[in-house]
Amino acid sequence: MKTKIVKFSMVLMTVAALFLASCSSDDGGTDPTAQATCSDQIQNGDETGVDCGGSCSACAVAEVTDLEGSLTEDRTLLATESYSLKGTFSVASGATLTIPAGTKITADVETGNETSTYIVVQKGGKILVQGTSSSPVIMTSTSKKAGDWGGLVIAGNATTTKGVDATAEVGGIKYGGTDDTDNSGSISYLVIKYAGAQINTESQYNGLTLYAVGSGTTIDYVAMIDGKDDGVEFFGGTVSASNLYLENNEDDAVDWTEGWNGTVTNTYVSHTIAGFSTAVEGDKVNNNPKLINFTAVSTVGGTALQFKATSGATLSTVHLSGYDTYVDMKDDGSVANVIVDDTPLTTVDDDVFNATALDISAWTWFN
Repeated sequence: MKTKIVKFSMVLMTVAALFLASCSSDDGGTDPTAQATCSDQIQNGDETGVDCGGSCSACAVAEVTDLEGSLTEDRTLLATESYSLKGTFSVASGATLTIPAGTKITADVETGNETSTYIVVQKGGKILVQGTSSSPVIMTSTSKKAGDWGGLVIAGNATTTKGVDATAEVGGIKYGGTDDTDNSGSISYLVIKYAGAQINTESQYNGLTLYAVGSGTTIDYVAMIDGKDDGVEFFGGTVSASNLYLENNEDDAVDWTEGWNGTVTNTYVSHTIAGFSTAVEGDKVNNNPKLINFTAVSTVGGTALQFKATSGATLSTVHLSGYDTYVDMKDDGSVANVIVDDTPLTTVDDDVFNATALDISAWTWFN
């Protein structure tokens, strides 16, 4: 009996030693990268437990997870993983996608699939982008070319001149309803690069596309950089946005249509590459959206503000510099629809866009 007890004890000691060795190896060993990655209280790579088991080499390489298909239940991504967008990733009605600070999503697009690669939040779905100034959420592409992918699209239940359950020009997405306070979630500290895939001459994706999104949605600190089409476009809805940075989007930086009547506050537009369309384009029905503390700077000329049909806006504290044309009433609409610092314009030649430029020297998050 004594011999059996001794043998059993030796077995236990051997198992314990192997277990400890595995944990020790897993948590770094002589590989400092593995140490930083494996000791994170998360089951990574081929770990058999939390920070225990598996090889350091497997732990040292971040997990790569494909995003594609329909999300029908709540999901929270992990900043410790890398995400590859392989096609359309759709957040269905009733589901919430949470993206924590520091998460990076990269569109890995095969040639010809640009217009089918995007993230969409359907009516009734929600997205929570939880970036911070020191750790924003990044959405980009592998080849880093304008128009690589379709960007982020959100569809809501607010009003639009297209009515209820209108069909979007992209993806056949349904949008529009009767709830102007609809809540599609919140976005904070998000950087979107190389979006704006082109379907045809009339239909394109943008960096951020907002279809009938309601005022219950919050959008704050978002950068749209090097897009093929618009930086942000509002299709109706009542959502507002603040602290936007838009750089070298090839069409319009800020665009709206279908009776959008929200407010954009603290916006900086930069144009350093010729060939863009405008800094601002307003189209169709004038529901008097507002631009407050808006700065647009061009080193290559071009048009700053363009209003089509009967569109207009109320502008306050606007700084425009470097553009050849400050105001273009494209379809001979009434210039009085454009109100600047409480005074309607009387002529497109009015030089009233000389407010102090928005200071973005502290905006290091989008770099």
